[in-house]
Amino acid sequence: MFYYAKDVQYLLHEPLLDRFRDQKALEKKIRRALDRGNVSDAKRLETNAARPEKTGKPRYTLDHVIRERYPTFNDSLRDLDDCLSMLFLFANLPSTSSVPAKMIARCERLCLEFQHYLIVSKSLTKSFLSIKGIYYQANIQGEDVLWLVPYKFNQRIVGDIDFRIMGTFVEFYMTLLGFVNFRLYTTLGFKYPPKFDVTKDDKAADLGAFTLEGKSLVAPEEPKQLEDAPHKPDPKVQAAVNKVLKTINSGDNEETGEATGIADETEQDTTSGAMDKFEPTAEGGDILPQPTSGNGQGSLFSNLTVYLSREVPRQALEFLLKAFGCKRVGWDAVLGDGAFTTDELDPSITHQIVDRPPVQAAMEEDGDGQDNQTLQKFAGNQRVPGRIYVQPQWVWDSINDQELREPHEYAPGASLPPHLSPFVKQVQGAYDPTMPLEEQETEAEALEAAEDGEADETVEGMDVAGSEDEDEGHGSGDDGSEGPSEDEDEAEEDEDDEDENDEVALRQQELEAELTGAPVKTKAVDAKTKAREGAKKALSKKSRDEAEELERAKGMLSKKKRKLFEQMEYTNKKKSAEDQKLRSKRRRLEKEKARGKA
Repeated sequence: MFYYAKDVQYLLHEPLLDRFRDQKALEKKIRRALDRGNVSDAKRLETNAARPEKTGKPRYTLDHVIRERYPTFNDSLRDLDDCLSMLFLFANLPSTSSVPAKMIARCERLCLEFQHYLIVSKSLTKSFLSIKGIYYQANIQGEDVLWLVPYKFNQRIVGDIDFRIMGTFVEFYMTLLGFVNFRLYTTLGFKYPPKFDVTKDDKAADLGAFTLEGKSLVAPEEPKQLEDAPHKPDPKVQAAVNKVLKTINSGDNEETGEATGIADETEQDTTSGAMDKFEPTAEGGDILPQPTSGNGQGSLFSNLTVYLSREVPRQALEFLLKAFGCKRVGWDAVLGDGAFTTDELDPSITHQIVDRPPVQAAMEEDGDGQDNQTLQKFAGNQRVPGRIYVQPQWVWDSINDQELREPHEYAPGASLPPHLSPFVKQVQGAYDPTMPLEEQETEAEALEAAEDGEADETVEGMDVAGSEDEDEGHGSGDDGSEGPSEDEDEAEEDEDDEDENDEVALRQQELEAELTGAPVKTKAVDAKTKAREGAKKALSKKSRDEAEELERAKGMLSKKKRKLFEQMEYTNKKKSAEDQKLRSKRRRLEKEKARGKA
């Protein structure tokens, strides 16, 4: 690899290189002093060094790198996805020698500051629960930002990850998010950094440990009522105002007279015919609607008072509920500080989010000492009257659908509806789980499904007949163990005899038809089967015609375009096969569900 001399000279102007050289030279001096046994010199050099663990000052700053890398603020927002994912990941890691506690604390603080901005600005739009973690999407000044937050589990650090390389990215991203937070806060009129309460943070308050300060949080002043005391204006000012008003009134009178004369002449001239009548436009009809910065769903949970049970993810639910307008979120005191209420029996609570199996109506009274405060407060299977109990998925589905979902679908112990990703863009012809199966399946799939349905009905009918025969056998047998086995043997022998008789009769008909020259008599075919076979033939003929037409069209293409078209065909066939597989799987599940209900 070769470099131009001017590029090398340009890179040499980077201030970080001088800082790295000074640091490396200092480390060499300290190592050399230790090798010679001059411990006092090594201590002196280390004391004079500007080390962060000694003086609290950073070795270097990356502010100028951020300014060079992102000329505009929108450029930094476009590159915020990886930044947020990395910082939220490190905020959940345990502290080790490679991941110091100060780095983790700063990552967590920056992430909470960013979440506070999303709550105040109502910029959060979507969220999705996945195996990897929780996906969030926010619209910040017209830019969609998507990031991943891991679940709050105890993480185990493994040795096959190079945290030194990741640490350089985290250092850069911490500086970037600090710049972004400062710009976002100042745009809304808040002070940055926000006020941070260390005592609340030690009690796991998270979002509750911050207090936003600024102009936007000052309550609007009520309009002052005017006093009824008589007001005496300045005589000179009043005379000037009266003169101007007199001039305006005289001009209006002249214009009104001229307009009246013109109107009279017009009425005299129009002897026949009616004038066109122009209806006035609606109020605001000429105003072009402008795009709005926020969503209507920003106050989705504003009228609710939610209580979080101990088994649900408190941090994620608190952030989502507050980001969509809920200002009254409570939880048990064990989960941390900052709750609206810690009393589960508070009558103002409208919704409670639980994620535990329903309590049995009959409680066991063996005194096993379960650690369940709810069971200690209530009797078995008893709930607070007037309160709605839902599972955590209700919050995510309501946010993605931009409306409150039906609570009975998410009741404790209920079978939850599928949690669909809001980030998937539906393509025409692709499988859509929200649409009925009949509206998106092809003709061939519909015919195949009809055949499978009839086959299933036939099998069920045979099963029912067999079960009736077995019941009769059970009732007629004197001995419970010998009766069924004898009936089964007799039934098998009868079936074999019937099959043999059918084969002999069919063979006899064929021989008679050969001698007489008459056609072989076949069994009557069902009308539905006939219609289905006709539809199959028509569909196969149509598909053959389309394939022939496609081959003729491909023959007119050049070799390069034909190859490109074949690649597109292969991709489309692969995707359609996957969609067909999903539809067949859904069809099978729906049939099993229908059988279970029956």
